[in-house]
Amino acid sequence: MTTPGEGFHPHLPDAPANPAAPLRNRVHHVRADALDGDTAQTGGMRRFAAVSGKTVGSEKLWMGQTHVAPATASSDHHHGESETAIHVVSGHPEFVFLDDSGDEPEEVRLRTSPGDYIFVPPFVPHREENPDPTQEAVVVIARSTQEAIVVNLPRLYALPADGS
Repeated sequence: MTTPGEGFHPHLPDAPANPAAPLRNRVHHVRADALDGDTAQTGGMRRFAAVSGKTVGSEKLWMGQTHVAPATASSDHHHGESETAIHVVSGHPEFVFLDDSGDEPEEVRLRTSPGDYIFVPPFVPHREENPDPTQEAVVVIARSTQEAIVVNLPRLYALPADGS
């Protein structure tokens, strides 16, 4: 919870004076303690929205955080039509997908470190894993859609050769 007038711009209230006013007529400051956990979820991880249509009125992007507990793997999933960019903040999460460019589909595991980036194309099934037995993994996510699209899957599968 924030106090009106707190921060760099005390003349801006935390919410528009007119609740019917559009969210898109001002710059928004989303504080770390104000992230919204009421967003699409996948088992084994927890997503928090910072920038979305719901929180700030964005129309073309979604941004937030994902937390993966120690020794945990998410469910297999994809993000529909959304492109996803990931920045590793802490921990060493691993991103797993199937590559079918060879004779047999092969599981690929991308091991990351803080400061690394990952790009997940639309519709690519994957999962996040945190093999560390004690440290939570935290990543910042940006998506090309205004809300977090999450399609949970019963298993990983490789994309067809034509990419659809």
